[in-house]
Amino acid sequence: MGGLFALLYGVASYVVFFASFLYAIVFVGDIGNVGGLAIPKTIDSGTSDAPIVSALIDALLLSVFAIQHSVMARPAFKRAWTRVVPQSVERSTYVLLASLALVLIYWQWRPLPDAVWTVTSPLAALVLAILFWAGWGLVLVSTFLLNHFELFGLRQVWARMRGEAVPAAQFRTPGFYRYVRHPIYFGFIVAFWSTPVMSVGHLLFAVATTGYIFIGIFLEERDLVAYFGETYIAYRKRVWMILPLPPSR
Repeated sequence: MGGLFALLYGVASYVVFFASFLYAIVFVGDIGNVGGLAIPKTIDSGTSDAPIVSALIDALLLSVFAIQHSVMARPAFKRAWTRVVPQSVERSTYVLLASLALVLIYWQWRPLPDAVWTVTSPLAALVLAILFWAGWGLVLVSTFLLNHFELFGLRQVWARMRGEAVPAAQFRTPGFYRYVRHPIYFGFIVAFWSTPVMSVGHLLFAVATTGYIFIGIFLEERDLVAYFGETYIAYRKRVWMILPLPPSR
């Protein structure tokens, strides 16, 4: 029964994650209609307050996500947390709470729709649209290059259901990871900045999330060095952090 509950919990957490990921695309892209279905809230639509109030609320929402996402990812927190929750659902719980933090952003975001810049060239706007979708595609593909189902907790709960242990992480550099250490983060940055109309609210979102990405990289690489040692140090010396460029010899 414990294994079945863990599996159902993991699947439910994954569904919440995937729905929040899909909504992130329409939210950031300010896509107001999908297949005839009106989208209730995007980064530049919805009810707003005075600009300073809206900016403060948005900054607070982004901070909630950043703190949850960073603190719960640290090994020390995981060691303490798994004294409370089973190891098999630790990742699913992290994914669920991160997804709910995103939902909170979508729900309470205050738009700041005044344009900072507007791209009027049809060709340039098309290029930005292609980059926007390519960024999101890169994020999703990069998760599968590692282990999508382990990254989002499904492998762990399936192993618990079968009474098996999840093997220890092995250092691998498949596909994009041969040319950039963090293709997922690179994809997010491309998606967040590729817009023909950059509003004040969108700029706040892009600046804040990009800054958080670099903080996250620092924390994540510290943990990776601690776990993989010289193997990761050598990889870090050879492969660029965020730009997909040929590795050094």
